[in-house]
Amino acid sequence: MGASPGYRPSAWVHLLHQLPRADFQLRPVPSGFAPREQEYQQALLLVAALAGLGLGLSLIFIAVYLIRFCCCRSPEPPGAKSPPSGGGCATWSCIAALLVGCAGIGIGFYGNSETSDGVSQLSSALLHANHTLSTIDHLVWETVERLGEAVRTEMTTLEEVLAQRMELVAAARGARRQAEAVAQQLQGLAFWHGVPVSPLQVAEDVSFVEEYRWLAYVLLLLLVLLVCLFTLLGLAKQSKWLVVVMTAMSLLVLVLSWGSMGLEAATAVGLSDFCSNPDTYILNVTQEETGLGSDILSYYFLCNQEVSNPFQQRLTLSQRALANIHSQLQGLEREAIPQFPAAQKPLLSLEETLNMTEGNFHQLVALLHCRSLHKDYGTALRGLCEDALEGLLFLMLFSLLAAGALATTLCSLPRAWVLFPPRNPNVLYSGSRPSDALFPTSLEPNNLPRSFPSCWRRPH
Repeated sequence: MGASPGYRPSAWVHLLHQLPRADFQLRPVPSGFAPREQEYQQALLLVAALAGLGLGLSLIFIAVYLIRFCCCRSPEPPGAKSPPSGGGCATWSCIAALLVGCAGIGIGFYGNSETSDGVSQLSSALLHANHTLSTIDHLVWETVERLGEAVRTEMTTLEEVLAQRMELVAAARGARRQAEAVAQQLQGLAFWHGVPVSPLQVAEDVSFVEEYRWLAYVLLLLLVLLVCLFTLLGLAKQSKWLVVVMTAMSLLVLVLSWGSMGLEAATAVGLSDFCSNPDTYILNVTQEETGLGSDILSYYFLCNQEVSNPFQQRLTLSQRALANIHSQLQGLEREAIPQFPAAQKPLLSLEETLNMTEGNFHQLVALLHCRSLHKDYGTALRGLCEDALEGLLFLMLFSLLAAGALATTLCSLPRAWVLFPPRNPNVLYSGSRPSDALFPTSLEPNNLPRSFPSCWRRPH
């Protein structure tokens, strides 16, 4: 099937679409988008479960590291006043990890904005399509109602006035039949009338879900940012209670980061499957939900030379009938008004109705062309398969950076904790500042204790 103009599957769509998929029994699953099939649902859940596996491995690594640090650390000799070796490296690695996490937060905000922009394009396209369909229905029923009113009133009055001339009555009745034929043909143009699915309702549902999705990610990003900033503050102030609280919060955010990564990965894979061949799925689902014929849906979704306008015959017949009505009314004006002046008023009213009908008809011809609705379809695909998918990939990168930074922080904070001075000022390092314990400087020869002569170099 033809692709929508302006939309081509991107490299990311092809890459994600080519990834292997398997169900819970590890049997291969086709990569075609089939969200209602159980095997495909299991394949996406298995993709999301990979993030759970990453979370489990991270927690195991952190637990093993902390157990080794606590149980295998060599005891300090009594009266030792120098900070443990490697403490400064652990502190700076913790700070570097937190700065990487802050950079990931910026990436996350960008990805969240891109995803929101893509969904907004989808909603806008649905609203514009709903406006087009509603306008078609309104024009059709307004024209049909106006023609019906003209047939019931002006046409009847005209026939009564021309009752003495049978040939003129026959011409008026011919115009009546043509008007009824036009009304009947126009009724078939309102193809969306009575369809249970409304693009407006779909747009509102999409906007509702997107609003809460956007808000949830903003709260997650702000939570990660607060954890990083307060952890840096705890390290700078050497506040043990703040570091303890942020350690617990880091563990919570680590779980949330891996969970969001699983959700983003499953959504990105499913979206890539849809975007690799959207026409087939959209045609099948729309036909199933609306009950419209495949010829109508193919014309508007594909809009190429191979598919003809399914309403072309109705439009042609209506145009011919309107032309016949116009010629018949002009003939009646020439022949009837000189003999029956009372016929002028209904004829003028019929001419006015005919002019308005022709104006509505030309608008219907333009609206029923596939160009407008297919443009909305292409806009929706570009928003969903380009901007939204790109935003999901950036959100995945944020989740990965945040998870890595928080895991590193959880491993480094206990080593930094050891460097914090005790609360009792009597056991502080003599003559040293509190920050010297957190960021120890290398010992210089001039600072070596003079009570150890062996530390001095002997002159050669």
